[in-house]
Parts: sequence; structure tokens; C-alpha cells
Amino acid sequence: MRASRLLSLLLLLQTRGRMTAPELAEELEVSVRTVYRDVESLSAAGVPVYADRGPAGGYQLLDGYRTRLTGLTGDEAESLFLSGIPGPAAAELGLGSVLAAAQLKLMAALPPELRSRAGRIRERFHLDAPGWFREVERPDHLAAVADAVWNQQRVEVRYEAWGKPEATRLLEPYGLILKTGVWYVAARADGHFRSYRVSRMRAVVTLESRFERDQDFDLAAYWDTWSEQYRARLYHSEAVVRLSPLARDLVPYYLGPFAARAVRETAGPPDEHGWVQVTLPIESPTHARMEFFRFGPDLEVLQPSELRELMVRSAADVTRLYVGD
Repeated sequence: MRASRLLSLLLLLQTRGRMTAPELAEELEVSVRTVYRDVESLSAAGVPVYADRGPAGGYQLLDGYRTRLTGLTGDEAESLFLSGIPGPAAAELGLGSVLAAAQLKLMAALPPELRSRAGRIRERFHLDAPGWFREVERPDHLAAVADAVWNQQRVEVRYEAWGKPEATRLLEPYGLILKTGVWYVAARADGHFRSYRVSRMRAVVTLESRFERDQDFDLAAYWDTWSEQYRARLYHSEAVVRLSPLARDLVPYYLGPFAARAVRETAGPPDEHGWVQVTLPIESPTHARMEFFRFGPDLEVLQPSELRELMVRSAADVTRLYVGD
């Protein structure tokens, strides 16, 4: 909290010039005595702040002094915006070394107190993006795609969509998304924006031609919309099931957040044994059978009848496998 206040005080003096202690106290919502202590701390940290006496006096910075980060290369400055992603992910983008150099220069430019606070944050917080029990994808062509995104260059890719033969596509890559350890690129193709899984790119050729970005394109907003549409396309059917208390707790882990939200929104009142009836989104009866069998006797399918009959036949097959006819 104090480190943030010291930085705010420094920026106030830099942007507004001379300010009195009461003015600073009002802006920072602290006492005048606290302002005195903070100014002393800035001075001790090497910031050239001094006081003018008299009715028109106040605190100000030495003429020409500005806080700045010197010596950063273009790549290092860009990499700072990716400092929230995990180290391995930055390395996959080809930015591991420049990110480390940028962070080192940033730490060296900070006053001692802020440097200590930044060090504590790095020591005590770590982002691990991939989901549990999943092998992390390391796409062969991620660095090339990332370079094309930075430089607004078109790429020609050989892409293998799920269940379809390879096809050559001309893309204008707008941005990269890391979703639970999987890299996607948002790109414009034939005038439309689409998402492509980078690991499904079998070959990437960066072209000399550049493209002009659509200034109205918002990467985060696009991804939110695309994700909702993807879920709608993926789960185009529903199943009515009964869940035991144990199964209800396991839904987020076995079926994911989309199903967990459906449980919260559709669950009826529990019966005398704590079971609830819910409506879950499913891809198909065949896929749902595999997913629901993980719950064992803690999930009962009520509808559709096709899925219920499939569960019955599968249960009979499992019984025969273990106990015989």
C-alpha cells in the first residue's frame, strides 16, 4: 500500500509540478505528517525532491527529472505486456530471454522499497495456465505465428481441422490466446474472423505482404463471443439426469464449468436422499454415455430415452464382462 502511495506522490509531482503538503495529503487521502514521511523516503531513495519555503512554497522535483525506464529494446518493451503469462509460455513465443532482460532492467530502475515489493510479488505469486492432468501442447509453429501477429504479416498455413483433411489457408493473424495450456490464433480469412488451434498447423509460411488491422477489432471481446458460440455448437442437445450429492460435487471436475453452471441453474429441490434432477448439455448420446459412466451409480439418466437405453446396455455389457452371463 505504501509503495503504491509513494509512486502516486512521485507521479503527482512529475505531472503537476510544485504542490504543497496539504494538497498532496488531500490527493493521497492521508495526513500531512504522512506526506512529510513519504517525501523523506523518496529523497532517501535518490529521487531529487526538494521543498520551497514561504506562502508560495511546496514540494517539487529537480527541473528536468522524469521517472523513465531506460535501455529497453522494442522486443523487451513489448514483452512487458506479457509478463503475466507463465515463463514457459513466454518461451514458446520466443520471448523468454527478452522478457527476463526487461524485468531485470525494470527491477534495477525501481527505488529500493519498490524493488523489494516487486521482488516479493515475484516470489509469492505464480501463474500456471494449463489445466490439471493435461499434457501441455508445444506447437511447432507458435513462434512463427507470434512473429506474424507482431508484424501484421499474412501467413499461409496447412491446417488440419478435427475430422477433416488438411487444407491450405491464407490468414491475417490478429492475436494469440492461451486457453488452459492450448494456443489459439484469432485470424481473418476470406473477410471473416475465425479461431485456429496452433497445434493443428502442419506448416506455416510467412509472406512478405502485410495487412491493415481492423481498428474496431477487440481481441478479448472476440474471444468471449467465439467461446460462447463454440459451446453452443458443441453442446447442441440436452439430457435430464439425477445426481447424488457426490455426483453434484464431481460435475465441475468431470464435466467442466459449462456443465457446472447448468447444474446451478436447473437443479430442482433435493429429495430425501439429497439427489437432485438437473438438465445437462451434451454433444451426443454416444459421447454423453462415456462422460456419464464416470459417475458410476451416482448418476441416473432420465431423458432422452435413447441415452437411457444406451446406458442400460452399456451397464449390462460391463456386468457380463466382470461376472459373466
